[in-house]
Amino acid sequence: MTLAIFDLDGTLLNGDSDYTWGQFLVEKGLVDTQTYKDANDNFFLQYQAGSLDIQEYLAFSLAPLTRFSGAELIELHATFMKEKIQPMMLKKATDLLQHHKNQGHFLLMITATNQFVTGPIGEALGMDHIIAPVPEIINDRYTGKTVGIPSFQEGKVTRLNDWLTETGYSMEGSYFYSDSRNDLPLLELVTHPVAVDADETLTKIAEEREWPHISLRD
Repeated sequence: MTLAIFDLDGTLLNGDSDYTWGQFLVEKGLVDTQTYKDANDNFFLQYQAGSLDIQEYLAFSLAPLTRFSGAELIELHATFMKEKIQPMMLKKATDLLQHHKNQGHFLLMITATNQFVTGPIGEALGMDHIIAPVPEIINDRYTGKTVGIPSFQEGKVTRLNDWLTETGYSMEGSYFYSDSRNDLPLLELVTHPVAVDADETLTKIAEEREWPHISLRD
């Protein structure tokens, strides 16, 4: 079965779910408003520049989860989906996913945004499987730590290779859609790399290597 692999933020969504989750917490008054906002903004700029320390960022972004019960987090995320994520969803992205599904392809999302944030989004998009940083849970509470290697930059390739070994899937004929320079290691691995509304660096690389560059913006 051919793999159709997708980045999430800035690719299938018209925005960044991780950054927006931070904004959502600020708007709801669930974190130290100005301090958290400034840090969230700074981390996002680092991500865009390709200089993000993923471990430092995950420690920051997962810390608020430790303050709530599982039931409270489910309710918060449902509100987040309705208020923030649904407006980011793109018809052209939905059509692209359906196009691959119609061809019998396996829809795989690989994202650097943690599984708490992205799991329900992947389900809403109809993904067959999701690879994302895994938050540690002990006694039904988030600890603020992660389990295993985060799926960021080269980590996406590592996590994908581990998954391929576990499942027996092949990269033959594979596709990967992304907007970000951070995903270059995986774009170089697949049969069909596709830039999507790409940042300046990836746009230049896609032009040099004659990769397709498409837009999913309505």
